[in-house]
Amino acid sequence: MATAKKAKAASAAAAVPREQQAWIRFMAPVIPQTVTPLFQSIDQALNAGAKHLHLMLSSPGGSVFHGLSAHNYLRGLGIPVTTYNFGSVDSIGVVIFCSGQERICVPHARFLIHGVSFNTTGPMTLDEKGLEEHLKSVKIDAQNIARVIADTSTKSLHDVEKDMLDRTTLNPQQAKEYGLVTEVKKALFAGGHLYSIYESGQVFQATLGLEQLAHTTNMQMNYSSPSAARNSTIPLIDQ
Repeated sequence: MATAKKAKAASAAAAVPREQQAWIRFMAPVIPQTVTPLFQSIDQALNAGAKHLHLMLSSPGGSVFHGLSAHNYLRGLGIPVTTYNFGSVDSIGVVIFCSGQERICVPHARFLIHGVSFNTTGPMTLDEKGLEEHLKSVKIDAQNIARVIADTSTKSLHDVEKDMLDRTTLNPQQAKEYGLVTEVKKALFAGGHLYSIYESGQVFQATLGLEQLAHTTNMQMNYSSPSAARNSTIPLIDQ
């Protein structure tokens, strides 16, 4: 049944004319100043008549709130969405990758799934109740992430939760066997309208030029690979 649904989705996507397909290249952490232009690019593509959205990803992860919001928004668009890993998709980036009905990976790439941490910027004091509230939030976020991956892959919720705690890295073939990837191939951009989103929050689009969007946040739940972390971290779940 699942295979039939995937084949039907692929067939519907292939039937969309190229001029009605939009491509977004997202090579950035999942943070407010990059997810905001991602939403704007999607909205602009839809308003321009896009009937199939392609999202090319390479991301170290970032904010749980923004990553889950992006996943749910993409899943609810009502048009075919294809996601691509063209480098490294880590942490909450995997959740965004899971929003595609078709999920394609280049032959030389990787995925990383792991637990959630709580990040702060600057001094912060929490009493016992405050710590309990934040721990509860972290656990809920971790459960939501595990459910998304389990619903997308061939793994059970229990297995995904264990893999998150074990900090599991997957190569493309392993990710395909895991059920995250539907196809491994080299081809990415097949032509059409392209939006590019950079780490700084800049968006390049042929008809819009460059746009700088600035936004800061003092505290957020974090689901990034450690190499991408720029803030002090209070680990509440194995990271």
